[in-house]
Amino acid sequence: MCRFALYLGSKITLQSILIDPDNSIVNQSIHSKERSEPLNGDGFGIAWYVEGHAAPALFKDVTPAWNNQNLRNISRVTETRTLLAHVRAASPGLAVQPLNCHPFVSENLSFMHNGVVGDFRGIRRALLASLDDEAFHSIQGTTDSEHLFAIATQHHRECEASSPIERLASSLRAAIHTSEDLRARAGAREPSHLNLVLCDGERAAVTRYCSSPDEEPPSLHVHASGCRYTCEGGTSRMVAAAAEHSAVLIASEPLSDDGGWSTVPRDHIVTVDEAHNVVCEAI
Repeated sequence: MCRFALYLGSKITLQSILIDPDNSIVNQSIHSKERSEPLNGDGFGIAWYVEGHAAPALFKDVTPAWNNQNLRNISRVTETRTLLAHVRAASPGLAVQPLNCHPFVSENLSFMHNGVVGDFRGIRRALLASLDDEAFHSIQGTTDSEHLFAIATQHHRECEASSPIERLASSLRAAIHTSEDLRARAGAREPSHLNLVLCDGERAAVTRYCSSPDEEPPSLHVHASGCRYTCEGGTSRMVAAAAEHSAVLIASEPLSDDGGWSTVPRDHIVTVDEAHNVVCEAI
């Protein structure tokens, strides 16, 4: 299992999410609080959106996030309104290489995953056969996560949803339903844990899901007070601000002890639209 954070709001430095909070993403790479194994040292990645460019910037490496000076230097001076950050704990059998680090990007879409597709090796061939040529050839690495992203991007192209946020949510539902259907056909026994993020730079959809009723999906929390995000002295919090400065944070773990965080229920999807309105509903 991995750890991730998503931010949408007024402009901030990358450092204020990645480095500064007491339980920042970099800290979670070595001292995760809500995993039985605290280390997430099999690489990291960040995707951030810049005004005037539809596709996000992307920086990934297989070095541990806690020991990467380039990450610290970049995050200190780079600003964004939309950030995806991920620290990886590789699933057994999946290589530690840059192509397997999250987030994954396709045009304006970015994606990351915390969890595992149960019995992925048993369904991979069938999953690939279900993809069109564009989605099939988009896969560069070997992770189950990138295969889920291929399903989501294909559905996103084909989806006729009435709004961009519904299109994102529908694409994540398709990734879950398709992989679960393939697992059922294959008689898979190992459960899937699918905490997924799909973002287009202005909006995002995030799931917390586990296929087994006897297991809990990975942790997931949301902070959506409608205020401006700030981090001072290691404490990240939301402070009163005009509506145009509202922000939303969704993360595997709260970034600090600020009381505004709430836990996303299991088997639910959270959507954040361009006005930073947050909706949580059952998958």
